[in-house]
Amino acid sequence: MPMINVLGIPHAYDLTLATGSTDALVFIHGWLLSRSYWQPLIDQLSTDYQCLSYDLRGFGDSQGSPGAATSRSCAGYSLLDYAKDLAILLKQLNISNVWLVGHSLGGSIALWAADQLPHLVKGVICVNAGGGIYLKEEFERFRAAGQQLAKFRPRWLQWLPLLDLLFARANVVQKLDRHWGQKRLLDFVMADAEAVVGSLLASTTEAEVHRLPQIVARLSQPVYFLAGAQDRIMEPKYVRHLASFHPLFRDCGDNVLEIPDCGHLAMLEQPELVAEKIRLILATYLQ
Repeated sequence: MPMINVLGIPHAYDLTLATGSTDALVFIHGWLLSRSYWQPLIDQLSTDYQCLSYDLRGFGDSQGSPGAATSRSCAGYSLLDYAKDLAILLKQLNISNVWLVGHSLGGSIALWAADQLPHLVKGVICVNAGGGIYLKEEFERFRAAGQQLAKFRPRWLQWLPLLDLLFARANVVQKLDRHWGQKRLLDFVMADAEAVVGSLLASTTEAEVHRLPQIVARLSQPVYFLAGAQDRIMEPKYVRHLASFHPLFRDCGDNVLEIPDCGHLAMLEQPELVAEKIRLILATYLQ
């Protein structure tokens, strides 16, 4: 497993071989997940595009030392902070001309990175990502529930019988194979507590939620959104709302592609269809 140092934190990443394309795909995972969930897509797309997937700081295998983790406050886990981490990672790997593919929280990070790195980022594809509407009571409940989740994650949960089956069914329409439930459970219990809480709180403030549409509106790069038709975490109407701020939306949501029979993990539930949609988007710009 290759590792690279980003601001004192070892980051785990996977990078496929270069292809005939001058453009690379960079995959950014969501909250309490890791780079592994992109593998079904990468298996299909890496024949034509070099693909980079990595674990966000504090998640997956990108765990900092206790001293490094303690030295950074929750304020260090904002969307902008993670976008800056990505900028450093790309520079160290000497990767340019990228399309960012971000899931959920990773989609928001991708939008921030596109805004910060217009010379590197050629376009963004958000998967199960949207928002831009601040509903005070719902966000307060979500933040409180998230903080409680962060507190109760003893590592012995990963060995609790049948709990992996619950994780294989959570937030999806297409039931996942059991090994994905085991992986989701492992990522859940192993994630760094400071990163879990910090990224949650930093990304769900009223100011941050309202800032996201402003970023989408000023992006000059193409931005597309893939929505799960039955996603209950990020409902299609919220995906369309955020997408509507980009010029590509026009009147009919031309930059929103809905994935049928799909919940919040489109890249695992419908990997072939998601890969097809990504290919169609890229073909429009990479001729």
